Amino acid sequence: GTDYVEIPGGQPYDPLNGKIEVVEVFGYVCPACNRFQPLLRAWKQTLPADVRMTYVPAAFGPEWEPWARAYYVSEQQGLVERTHDTIYQEIHATNALPGEGDKPDEQAIANFYARYGANPTEFLAAMHSFATDAKLNRGKQFMMRSGVEGTPTLIVNGKYRIKGQSYEDILRIANQLIAQERAARG
Repeated sequence: GTDYVEIPGGQPYDPLNGKIEVVEVFGYVCPACNRFQPLLRAWKQTLPADVRMTYVPAAFGPEWEPWARAYYVSEQQGLVERTHDTIYQEIHATNALPGEGDKPDEQAIANFYARYGANPTEFLAAMHSFATDAKLNRGKQFMMRSGVEGTPTLIVNGKYRIKGQSYEDILRIANQLIAQERAARG
């Protein structure tokens, strides 16, 4: 109850061949996610081969939803690894992209991804495609099932929503839950 909450009937978001899944529910416009990102990036590099990091973008409101849609399109186009950290920098450090409190600007988002090879017209269209709507709804359902109330939130194997007292504490608890899941598998 202090370190984590057990999710009744919890299931991984995107199970993969017995790997232990760690989901980060995040929002690009979220200042706390921006502060957590450097720690999470470094921690992700230390994960063993039997653990997979998965991102689920939160769509808490009109400033968040275009970024959640853009995440799913960038994922489909293979751009996440090259753009994930830069988006945080351009929203929170340089204010080059719209963030929390700003009017959403889907064209600015598409233009950002164009710098990484995406066709901005096609990117915008994909943000409002049936496939993106389905992914957005699936992410929202996962968040509701998991009891996510804010970001960043880490969820291990769909079973445990980490609370923690600090970002470092969250990662410490994640490591313990990963070890617990590995031991349970035998």
